[in-house]
Amino acid sequence: MSEFDFDLGLYRERLHLPDNISSTAKGLRILHQAQLCSIPVENFDIQLGRGIDLDPSKLFEKLVCRSRGGYCFELNGLFLMALHALGFEARPLLGRVHLTGVPSGRGHQISLVKVGGRNWIADVGFGKDGPLGPLLLELDTVQEFHGQSFRLIDGAEFGTMVQKREQDYWKNLYSFDMEYVCKADIAYGNHYTSTSPNSFFTTSRSAALPFADGWAALFNYRLKLIQGDEEQVVELPEGQGYLDALKKYFGIELDATYEELRPISREKEDG
Repeated sequence: MSEFDFDLGLYRERLHLPDNISSTAKGLRILHQAQLCSIPVENFDIQLGRGIDLDPSKLFEKLVCRSRGGYCFELNGLFLMALHALGFEARPLLGRVHLTGVPSGRGHQISLVKVGGRNWIADVGFGKDGPLGPLLLELDTVQEFHGQSFRLIDGAEFGTMVQKREQDYWKNLYSFDMEYVCKADIAYGNHYTSTSPNSFFTTSRSAALPFADGWAALFNYRLKLIQGDEEQVVELPEGQGYLDALKKYFGIELDATYEELRPISREKEDG
């Protein structure tokens, strides 16, 4: 098998990136925001019963050439390849999601990037709760992105915890450790997350993409359009109207009919 050759030109076109991205902190911020705002978080291949193939050529073909989105293993996998292609020193890390209050397994992939002797955490695959830029790996320092506050704290046995400010409290997003991650670790996490009947991604439809001063976020049939302090909620219909909304708000054009999606009960709407 020939080694995959990352096509930086096509990647730049997909993200509308300039040609002069440097391997600096500024370049990292530009790259992070560009991918986050161009490639949606979404799990519709899982909902179509298709496997998630992390082979670099398949990943590039799906996210770049076919203009689809993906979930953390895909999005941060692509981002890591782009970082390397642009000369950044970076490696993958694995984390545990804490949104429900109960930690998950190590099923969330992020990137550790070293720039100018300082470490950054880059994550373009967490969805609407995630930061719009890379986080400096520095504990107990509040970091702001478009009016939203994040911080890293000591997560005790879980390593480092990423938190987001929610009105009067700090919400745990995910924890991570600095242990070495090999391809098999990622393959294990990807397999469970994309196939287990207990995984959020096999039981729910989701998509998220930022736009000017806000986010479009989908959970099953409920579409939220969040802009500043205003939130509009739209209940999507079944059938072609649902697919049209995926295209309009997330740029997702499925090569499948609505009937091929796994059926989701509207009773799960508030899950």
